[in-house]
Amino acid sequence: MRIPARFAPIVFSALLSAIMVSIVSAFVLITSQGIHPGLPAQWLRSCIATWPIAFPTVAVVAPWVRRIVGRITA
Repeated sequence: MRIPARFAPIVFSALLSAIMVSIVSAFVLITSQGIHPGLPAQWLRSCIATWPIAFPTVAVVAPWVRRIVGRITA
């Protein structure tokens, strides 16, 4: 199954935000609380709670960042 190219920005935002939320929430939880038996469930709750914020943020900010990078690079 292929997704039409017109949805590329949305798919990009969804994947990037999901990956970033997963990594950052795991890092924050492990560094603040250490590894413990309830960590996987807490990590999943954290991801579910923060992804709805991260996804639209990436969708809005990514084009702006691309333009800035285009202007400051050759």
